[in-house]
Amino acid sequence: MPDRTFLDWPFFDDMHRQLAAELDAWAGRELATVPHGALDDACRTIARRLGDAGWLGLVAPARFGGRLESLDLRSLALARETFARHAPLADFVFALQALGAGPVTLFGTDEQRARLLPGIIAGRSIAAFALTERDAGSDVAAMRTTAARDRDGYLLDGEKTWISNAGIADHYVVFCRYPEGGERSFAAFSVEATNPGLVVSERLETLAPHPLGTVRLQRCRVGADALIGEAGRGLRVALGTLDVFRTTVGAAALGFARRALDEALAHARGRTAFGGALADLQLVQAALADMATEIDAAALLVYRAAWTRDRGAERVTREAAMAKLHATEAAQRVIDRAVQLLGARGVAGGGVVEALYREIRALRIYEGASDIQRLVIAGALLKS
Repeated sequence: MPDRTFLDWPFFDDMHRQLAAELDAWAGRELATVPHGALDDACRTIARRLGDAGWLGLVAPARFGGRLESLDLRSLALARETFARHAPLADFVFALQALGAGPVTLFGTDEQRARLLPGIIAGRSIAAFALTERDAGSDVAAMRTTAARDRDGYLLDGEKTWISNAGIADHYVVFCRYPEGGERSFAAFSVEATNPGLVVSERLETLAPHPLGTVRLQRCRVGADALIGEAGRGLRVALGTLDVFRTTVGAAALGFARRALDEALAHARGRTAFGGALADLQLVQAALADMATEIDAAALLVYRAAWTRDRGAERVTREAAMAKLHATEAAQRVIDRAVQLLGARGVAGGGVVEALYREIRALRIYEGASDIQRLVIAGALLKS
């Protein structure tokens, strides 16, 4: 049974404690039977389950068809932590629906929200966030995909890669350079997967199986109503969205770490070594203590960032960077220690801890690598 005492911290209201209990109970029932067939089909099935249960309603405010009155980052973080602890693929699906909805929720028009959000919330429309390029990862301003005015709309040309949900998404939020607005001018667009100018040119494999791929835009024509936010301010859309959702990456890492600790505790209590339980060995106890301390420290940073944003802070760049940096790095250490404690069972294919070991590695890279988070934090310190 994972530690739930953190819910008594002052970061949470009764609503959050009730939500956490409901999430955990539902995930325990429904995610024990996550489909193990084709990856794409599994992701779509999970999205529908999340939608039918109402959990995807957390990705947008009630006025846009969501579950809560306002976008609540603590609720999103609790959802990601819970899903990550029970079934990492469910966390992936939930996270991408949230990230794909984010630009529309935060910067879109009412027409765009009415057109795009209901399908995402229902789990019937799969969303994607297309920002990264081969030479524009951490340095997003180096992107080369362009948008040019064309009659009453825009023509998009370029290539995006390492795009989650590429190949199964029903629509993509695509970020482009916008030369008409100047050298550092960008724009964001919603592009339907059925647009003939958008082609998924390859699928990519990673340590943990997720639907990822490369998307090519070839004279991809979109209407003026596809523009999200203002032409020329696309980086504001991208970075503003990441500023909100980066904290939830730390929450997912927290879920992975909690599951690893649970597995390590169960193994230490049940494994016989040197004439007694493994848990009787002081070195094992020290390892478990370090794991629990890492987890609590990560949780404090994650939920501080979420609470700060929910309390009305316009930006939580520093807090979110700290949360993501520490939580993902700490989770890597916790999971590695769990592998070590389990010994051969920790590296056996198909095991829970072995799967977590593969899952956690990407979180230290996507939505801003750990090194970038350090630069963000240092920049905030130097400006203060």
